[in-house]
Amino acid sequence: MFRRALLAALTSAALAAPVLSFAQQAPVEVAGIKFEREATLAGSKLQLNGAGLRYKLMFKVYAAGLYLGAKSATAEAVLAAPGPKRMHIVMLREIDANELGKLFTRGMEDNATREEFAKAIPGTIKLGEIFAARKKLASGDYFDIDYVPGAGTTIVVNGKPAHAEPIREAEFFNSLLKIWLGKAPADAALKELLLGAEPATNRRGRDS
Repeated sequence: MFRRALLAALTSAALAAPVLSFAQQAPVEVAGIKFEREATLAGSKLQLNGAGLRYKLMFKVYAAGLYLGAKSATAEAVLAAPGPKRMHIVMLREIDANELGKLFTRGMEDNATREEFAKAIPGTIKLGEIFAARKKLASGDYFDIDYVPGAGTTIVVNGKPAHAEPIREAEFFNSLLKIWLGKAPADAALKELLLGAEPATNRRGRDS
């Protein structure tokens, strides 16, 4: 009897293993947008830390995913983490790109001290120029904000770099991340999701 039970348990575990392995490797889906669980940036393997939706009122504006070298559950740990990092954003509705750039700038200012924001100003100006040049972002457009230590921050729109040289100020990337992870985040629910919280329904947020 004992042998039979043991054999049954081992068989069940063997059958379940491939299913669990597939679930761990399958992309995370947010509002129909698939976020791969791993990405590679500058030769480094990154993990999806969390992903979620940015709401404005009751409308879905974009889906966002945060990639890090190792998972982190607090904003402080994310900001202090070494190595390359990526913020991946996919638009879910058409938006004026210049307006989005202004909202990002305001979000950076709202979450930085005067000294921190002053150090990020050159990158903030470049960010504004990038969005102003695009005119609009359509549903399905996507962009990556990639940070590589020693090189700087690169913004890649629909798979193509949006500027010739990286934004080199180290403070700029963290100032950008604080739009979503700072003390006054654009969407408090999205902040929790990017930090690895389990998704919930009927989430709402603030502005950018």
